Amino acid sequence: MSDATRLAMPALPHAPGDRLEVVSTWNTETPYQSWRPQILVPASFRPAVAPVTYVVVNQKGGAGKTTTTVELAAALAATDLRVRVIDADHQEAALSRWLVPQYPAGEPQRSLRSVFFDECALAEATYPTLFAGVDIVPSGLDLMRVEYERPIGAEQTLAAALARETEQHGGPLYDVTIIDAAPSLGLVTVAGLTAADRALVPLGVGGLDLLGLQSLHRTIRTVQDKTNPKLSVAGVFLTAWDKSGFARQIAERVALDYPEAVVVPVRRSVRAAEAPIAAQPVRLYAPESATGADYAQAAGILLAGEMT
Repeated sequence: MSDATRLAMPALPHAPGDRLEVVSTWNTETPYQSWRPQILVPASFRPAVAPVTYVVVNQKGGAGKTTTTVELAAALAATDLRVRVIDADHQEAALSRWLVPQYPAGEPQRSLRSVFFDECALAEATYPTLFAGVDIVPSGLDLMRVEYERPIGAEQTLAAALARETEQHGGPLYDVTIIDAAPSLGLVTVAGLTAADRALVPLGVGGLDLLGLQSLHRTIRTVQDKTNPKLSVAGVFLTAWDKSGFARQIAERVALDYPEAVVVPVRRSVRAAEAPIAAQPVRLYAPESATGADYAQAAGILLAGEMT
């Protein structure tokens, strides 16, 4: 599929919604009724420099992992970066249904499962999407085979595949790789955490989300200790944000748990919720939405020098 036939990611309108205020600390004395959504960028945060690999992870389903993956990829591709997304969620494979891989006619259809079982290189399982600048490593239910067949060295498979690809091609093929992990602690999720430079945590604003955060925090720290000491938490996305005392409580909690991370409230949008059905990123389907604007602003903060 030639780049000329792919849809370019558009620039957002000049003033998409109300741009979120960026602060280095939150004023916890402000009554929540007067509290406005703000992006917390702590003084300790350092933006990434391309090439970089992110993993989008949360052990609880429905937190907005796939939306976060798609919208950050779209925002970065709009700045002419080369972005690859990896669908590492066998339970839903929602990423592969949203950003549909364009398979060449008459050739074998590879997937992330193929990489885990040494059937092909990572580049051979990477396909263009309909959108310029965004390629995908797709998955399906057959990725579950990794969990019960447990190929040798599965935890290191993605890290090794990325390193081998860089070596073979004399440099990285992509500026940014984003791994959409499953809502579980299986081998594939651990492999994603082991391969990544930085983790991004989407978090719903609810009681179960807060309880699940404790388990996720332990998992990330364990991976840092045992398989990937370079891993850091770069950002927490409070998805479907609305103004409430509980939303504020969660925001303050994640800021304490991950003092090095950006904390981004992502505002609700009905139009944004329709984007997966249309098989388009929110940036393309509803460019006026606050959701797309919030992810675009976050992308510009996470990666040094990128304005979206």
